[in-house]
Amino acid sequence: VVPVILKALTYDEKRGACSVGSNVRDAACYVCWAFARAYDPAELIPFINQISSALVIAAVFDRDVNCRRAASAAFQENVGRQGTFPHGIDILTAADYFAVGNRVNCYLTISVYIAGFPEYTQPMIDHLVNMKINHWDSVIRELSTKALHNLTPRAPEYMANVVLPRLLPLSVGTDLHTRHGAILACAEITHALCKLAEENNRSITYYFNEKSLEGLKQIHQEVCSNYQIYFLTVCTLIEKLSLSKMPFKGDPIIGGWQWLINDSLRSLPLVSSGARQHIKESAVSALAALCNEYYISEEGEADPALQDELVTQYVSELQNAEEMIRCGFSRALGALPRFLLKGRLQQVLEGLKKVTLISPADVSFAESRRDALIAVAKVCQTIGVKGEGCQEEYVCKDNVTQIYATLLSGVTDYTTDSRGDVGGWVREAAMTSLMEVTLLLVQNEAELINANICKQIMCWLAQQSAEKIDKFRAHAGFVFLTLLHFDQPPVPHIPHREELERIFPRSEKETLNWNAASEAFPRITQLLGLPTYQYYVLLGLSVSVGGLTETTLRYSAQSLFDYMKKIQNDAGTMESFCETLLKVFEDNLRNDRVSVPLLTMLDQMLANSCFDIFTMQENHPFSVKLFTLCKEEIKRSKDIRKLRSSIGVFCGLIQFQGDMREKVLFQLFLLLCHPFPVIRKTTASQVYEMLITYSDVVDPAIMDEVMTILSDTNW
Repeated sequence: VVPVILKALTYDEKRGACSVGSNVRDAACYVCWAFARAYDPAELIPFINQISSALVIAAVFDRDVNCRRAASAAFQENVGRQGTFPHGIDILTAADYFAVGNRVNCYLTISVYIAGFPEYTQPMIDHLVNMKINHWDSVIRELSTKALHNLTPRAPEYMANVVLPRLLPLSVGTDLHTRHGAILACAEITHALCKLAEENNRSITYYFNEKSLEGLKQIHQEVCSNYQIYFLTVCTLIEKLSLSKMPFKGDPIIGGWQWLINDSLRSLPLVSSGARQHIKESAVSALAALCNEYYISEEGEADPALQDELVTQYVSELQNAEEMIRCGFSRALGALPRFLLKGRLQQVLEGLKKVTLISPADVSFAESRRDALIAVAKVCQTIGVKGEGCQEEYVCKDNVTQIYATLLSGVTDYTTDSRGDVGGWVREAAMTSLMEVTLLLVQNEAELINANICKQIMCWLAQQSAEKIDKFRAHAGFVFLTLLHFDQPPVPHIPHREELERIFPRSEKETLNWNAASEAFPRITQLLGLPTYQYYVLLGLSVSVGGLTETTLRYSAQSLFDYMKKIQNDAGTMESFCETLLKVFEDNLRNDRVSVPLLTMLDQMLANSCFDIFTMQENHPFSVKLFTLCKEEIKRSKDIRKLRSSIGVFCGLIQFQGDMREKVLFQLFLLLCHPFPVIRKTTASQVYEMLITYSDVVDPAIMDEVMTILSDTNW
């Protein structure tokens, strides 16, 4: 029975899109559990090593959690009843029922501990090589290769002399799953062996003979004939071999690796959207490792010809007609080491700046703009800061304004397409990059940050912190508080620092939940009392208060109305607030993203008597200007939502005294004659309610007739 059970413990067969082996493996674990109860220890002695190794392997490396737990339970039963499993108690403590629930933890942590016991080391490695690197599930293949990396220090000689020679032929074989797993395994084991050699002050090639080195080169040459399947795999191989410092400097293989990395970046549009991000990150990591190991001279400089060719080629690809190619090469430029950027900084920054600009041809290229902004920050962090330095070699006084202008342009990206608010990706990247560059400057040359730049950063962040999408509001809030409370040293020139620290105490930096509208808006509306931030916070609030999300709308509106109540009797503050409000409207006239929700917000503010202090004054400038802007906004408009919001504003303006009432009534009469039936009907309904509220608007002698016309007409 034992040989059959050992086979059943690893049985895994794919049929269609799923596996049919898990029930068999689970049943095999039950049989092993039954062995412990059915036989005396002496009867199982000949099979102890086989059964214990098989159960450990199942408990740690099985794909399904129920099988791992079943194997752990069977192991526990045998340890308790038989007491003959090697190191049973120690293993059971590390791989109990709950510990084996996390697959990644099993493969990368528990396996290393168990492999420390010599009885289990080789069986575990052999199982991964024979059964797991060719598994039908790609996640298992990748986890197995990482496990082999971690297990290499437990048996380096065995890995170098037995496992690696066995893997090299598999890495150029015909079976796709085996090939994928073998290439990754070669990469991981090679990297682990080289790290081990370095730690022990041995030559990098201590564990490799000439045949092994040639075999590793051969992988690249064979793969190039079918490289589209292996972008991710081969880039990982290149990265690991580069990090391993393999002795390939000056070898033609390096040119082949560079070509493969470049081609994987150019071919991003050809792969599925789900794989793009992984391939892009893998290629960029491989490029960074390759450059750092094989392109630097002993003096720490780059070969001028190679530098010119590489940087010029990458910058030219930034204007490619394919968005994904722009993304790939933007991130690649961000990953280049300092010695390749030195002397070419302006060329790189100008190239990335062009990617961030929006033109009619590439308005939907939000992902490339995002990646370019991320790359700008990475380049700045790599190249370093020197205030009086050369602009081709450092972030300095001559280029810092240009860098900030590029990053700040991303905060205003509100592009939308069929995917939704894709500009949000750009804004998020811009905020992160602004934070990284600012903290970099603060820690090195804080005087490069002038007051105007700091004001722009904090104001834009305040606006984003008041907007409607939870994710972006939370990110803006995090960046805002990070800059405010950074103290190594503090960020200079932050406007109203003392007031901000009172509104956002340092003790609440980590606990304030910006995702929750109920927590965020009561705080952010307090910034309306700070002149520097008032315009930007109002701009953000208008989108939230006039938005469609019920929770955001409720808490943002309530917070705004609470603030208005506090300043209601302060004429000077009210005048200043209303001027800012009109400025926001004027600056965003016909910008539907802002103007439509702004009209909705104004409707609510008028309905909540927020401007009562001005209503008794004849022809107050606020009402006159607001009426003019509303009238201009809806001129020749066919947007139903905009027109309906404007009706509420016009009806609210009736509360102001003077000539305003005549103008408002005339505008409402025009809307009663609008070509759209829904607008005529809405106008009639709201005018009816308005006349009930403000009965002094119409002569009492004709009031009944007016109300009858409004209510009985089939508008």
